[in-house]
Amino acid sequence: MGRKQAFTRSELLDQTKRVLLEYGYEGFQLKLLSKSLVGARSTIYQYYANKEEIVAACMKRSMENVLQKASAIDETECMDALQHLLDVYLEEADFHQLLGYAHKINKANSAAAAHDLEFVEQAHVTLKSQLERLFARAQEEGHLNTSIPLPAIIGVFFNLIETPNMMNIPTPQWSKLLYQMWLGGVGRR
Repeated sequence: MGRKQAFTRSELLDQTKRVLLEYGYEGFQLKLLSKSLVGARSTIYQYYANKEEIVAACMKRSMENVLQKASAIDETECMDALQHLLDVYLEEADFHQLLGYAHKINKANSAAAAHDLEFVEQAHVTLKSQLERLFARAQEEGHLNTSIPLPAIIGVFFNLIETPNMMNIPTPQWSKLLYQMWLGGVGRR
């Protein structure tokens, strides 16, 4: 009799993300997750002790990906950097849904989950600082209307991520179109 194929940590986290996005945190169960993986359910426990750990690890991996892409953006020209950040956030649009589950994780159940969530929180602060810095520069350099408070400008910018792509155009083109519409509303005339 042959051995059952095992899955990698990466495959496990990919499926965790898929199940979380489909069923939400409350609907996420390790039994449900194991049905989408090749191999024994017990293999999950070789990587993570419980639901909290695997969900926190999934969030951390998603945050690492976003942080890596956002950190690589050249900030020399603040408006170009904002366009590229929108590209990143649209490519990783489901990332924000995942972050919404962070407060549901009981950190007391797992030191590993608590550690991963601490990373997620710190990385979120880093991303927020980057945005605030770029928006402040854009306003100082006269690219944005100074009569509109920065929190309002940033809020509208973030809502672009949730705008449905009803034209089904590729993400880079969609991002450019959204950016142009956003800038037309807050740009200097």
